[in-house]
Amino acid sequence: MRGAVYPLQQRLRSMFIQTKPGHNANYQEFFPGKEVLGNGQRHISKDEAGDLSPLAAGIYAVEGVVTVTLLADSLLVEKDEDVAWDALNTQIFSAIMEHYKSGKPVLMETQETASFDEEIIAQVQDLLNTRIVPAVTQSGGDVEFHSYKDGNLYLKMQGSAFSMLTGITNMLRHYVPEIKAVLDHREALPRPGLETEEATAIRGLLQDRINPSIAAHGGHITLVDIQEDKAYVRLEGGCQGCGMADVTLKQGVAKEIMDMVPNITEVLDVTDHAGGTNPYYQPS
Repeated sequence: MRGAVYPLQQRLRSMFIQTKPGHNANYQEFFPGKEVLGNGQRHISKDEAGDLSPLAAGIYAVEGVVTVTLLADSLLVEKDEDVAWDALNTQIFSAIMEHYKSGKPVLMETQETASFDEEIIAQVQDLLNTRIVPAVTQSGGDVEFHSYKDGNLYLKMQGSAFSMLTGITNMLRHYVPEIKAVLDHREALPRPGLETEEATAIRGLLQDRINPSIAAHGGHITLVDIQEDKAYVRLEGGCQGCGMADVTLKQGVAKEIMDMVPNITEVLDVTDHAGGTNPYYQPS
């Protein structure tokens, strides 16, 4: 139940809005108790909010809001690090309530764009159901459609799906050439640190050297974010829940990252290792 896990709740007339902390202190998720997008997710920049999303525009009107991402039944809001959530929440609650009272759509898109995206999503889901999911589940993994935006396809992947990502991407792009990249759904969250030169270098290192070497064990490592001199990574597939994960990270991956990008002085693991389902090494 949401009431048991979301620490901040406020009832505004007929709405009961709940919140959940984001992946760091500057992010917070707001649940209005009503559908937001209904499916997938969409990051709305401040510049485009006025034309694209009345809901996002209302939230951006609150001083201290940095980014707004629309999700299926919630909104992910990033604040300025110099502002406390206590100073923002009531204003954001009011903006959400006013939007739903207005009767305006959450997202204003042309029918042509919406129809084209729906066509692509339908093709993807058919390929997943008939070709990809059966192959992935045979090796103990799973894969599920999450969202599609601007040529980027986001999938929920578990276990062996990460080690099969290259094959999955090749098949999807062969049948649906509009797809530019296939990514883990968690990469859709806005993270300014991933747009830096350091992030580009680390991603290249992971793609070209590190991930190919651990793919034989069903493993995969993703750069989650860069904040100041720290790089945050997530271990996936066979690496999630692996008893040797800490050794692999500290003695191998972290050293290579810091050698290549001297600005990075610490590499931190944000993996939920308790959720690992198919580790290739079980601790005694």
